Amino acid sequence: MDRLARRRALTAYLFLTPALLFFAILYFYPLITEAISSLYTGPGVDEWVGGGNYLRAVRDPAVQNSFWVTIRYAAGVLVLSVVLGLVMAVVLNQRIRGRLLFRVILLVPYLTTIAVVGVLWRNLLDPQVGIINRVLFALGLPEQAWLTTHPLLTVTLIAVWQETGYIMVLFLAGLQGIPDVYHEAAKVDGATPLQRFRTITLPLLAPTTLFVSIVAVISSLQQFAIPYIVTGGGPADATDLFVLRAFNTAFTYRDFGYASALAFLMLVLILIISVVQLRIGRSAND
Repeated sequence: MDRLARRRALTAYLFLTPALLFFAILYFYPLITEAISSLYTGPGVDEWVGGGNYLRAVRDPAVQNSFWVTIRYAAGVLVLSVVLGLVMAVVLNQRIRGRLLFRVILLVPYLTTIAVVGVLWRNLLDPQVGIINRVLFALGLPEQAWLTTHPLLTVTLIAVWQETGYIMVLFLAGLQGIPDVYHEAAKVDGATPLQRFRTITLPLLAPTTLFVSIVAVISSLQQFAIPYIVTGGGPADATDLFVLRAFNTAFTYRDFGYASALAFLMLVLILIISVVQLRIGRSAND
């Protein structure tokens, strides 16, 4: 038995080796390199500053602005995408004609390349030649400068448009894992659809909701492409998300050590928020 157990363990490690090498080379090695770079003024070869880059980031008004912009953006995407995704999942979980087609249509934005999404919406919202303003003009309504008067809201809604379909699919999986016997028993007791949703569906969807919330927050905090393509972080840094600030710090201002410190601060923020969400979710389930 001992020999058989060792052979099974060896076989398991052999199958795990490619994945471990993948993570070691593409994740852990860059992480260690970035950690070292954050302690220098440059990419690991310039002057040693220790924690100076982190202190500088905490005191930097531009970084503080990016932090709060990112928090507002992530909160907006989380609330809107989770609520809309849940509503669409509940509706499309019913036995209605064409529900498979509607599911596919709603998932298409998520499957579309993020660069295509950014260019598409930038052109649609263009104040001069954008289709949306042309439609408003044809209807006799005032045209809007979407990307200058409501930049953060616009970027948030674009992200919600892209992410909601994926969240809908996750909620559909959760809904289909709820046994029908609970709803049938509630119907016999005379419960209305709203009462069944509130007392059966929502509590049993709690693990799915927790997972969806964590995924949505992490995705939002790491968002880069949409503001980069659509607004460039403007106007007046109104859509200067944290990852975009780190990117510009590294590749526009060539301040690699400082950019590495910003990246690690974002990692810490994501870890803290994820732990808080997990604790809240477990407390609610208990």
